[in-house]
Amino acid sequence: MTAQLESPAAPTTGEPERIRAAHPILSLLLNRAGWGVFSVLVVSVIVYASTLVLPGDAAQAILGQQATPERLEVLREQLGLDQSAWAGFVHWFTGIFRGDFGTSLSTRQPVTELLGPKLLNSAALVLVAAVVSTALGVALGALTASRRDGVLDHVLGIVALVASAMPEYIVGVFVVLFLAVDLHAFPAISVLAPGQHIWDEPSKMVLPVLTLTIVVVPYILRMCRGSVIEALDSDYAEVARLKGVGGRRLLYRHALPNALAPTVQVIGLSLIYLAGGIVLVETVFQFPGLGLALVDAITARDVPVIQALVLLLSTCYVVLNILADVAVLLVTPRRRLPR
Repeated sequence: MTAQLESPAAPTTGEPERIRAAHPILSLLLNRAGWGVFSVLVVSVIVYASTLVLPGDAAQAILGQQATPERLEVLREQLGLDQSAWAGFVHWFTGIFRGDFGTSLSTRQPVTELLGPKLLNSAALVLVAAVVSTALGVALGALTASRRDGVLDHVLGIVALVASAMPEYIVGVFVVLFLAVDLHAFPAISVLAPGQHIWDEPSKMVLPVLTLTIVVVPYILRMCRGSVIEALDSDYAEVARLKGVGGRRLLYRHALPNALAPTVQVIGLSLIYLAGGIVLVETVFQFPGLGLALVDAITARDVPVIQALVLLLSTCYVVLNILADVAVLLVTPRRRLPR
């Protein structure tokens, strides 16, 4: 009886490219998410410990200097200020997972209800500023790279250098003096009526967005310019020129796509900067967002609001860092190859 030999299975040619490319992204997400959770935990401990050493007495600040010791003791018990540091931290930290950040000491509102509208206003401000600054920075960077060493390149280079050296509040003051005081083109402050959102009066968002854009664009412009110049001087760009490709087609179809990786990284860092820069900008324009709420909470020694805001901003910082790393990986094919 002749034994039949089974033909060996056909060798696999490898996983599909999209699956192989997804492995580094998933690995990066898991790694960054783990470190992000650890970072948020550390920040939560630091935030809570820092608020414990703030000067003054929250109960005294609420009731005033004429309050009796009995009333102060009752209010401290109601606010949970009579608990030990560890018990207070455990109560506060476990409440976060239930969506309970406590009660504001100043307004006696739940912190989530107090900060909800302000979070939406700040998110709208950062989103609009990010879109405008990214589009403007990339466009100007590509334009100056295509006309390097020209008059426009030198002028924009000097303007970008000066703008990058100015703090946000200085830029905001100049913007207010020029566009609000001299030209009366836009409102100088962004105060809203109760119940309103910033998109109900978009003119009050123009000056804060312009300030953030002026601060962020120089970094994107300079990085994009350098990356595009490097791409235009590369071998593949020279080969494209020999084939008759030139002008805008060479710039936008060959040089700019290959210059995206370092530019995207700077854009991600700029978004992170915007998330932190809103504190000063919102204070200058009295913009009803998280930045102004943080300043007001520190002034009033509103500990639950301070804790929630600092934890929220630090979480945004961690999430934006992860998204920036993933974006760089997506636009850099060689970094997605398995090692």
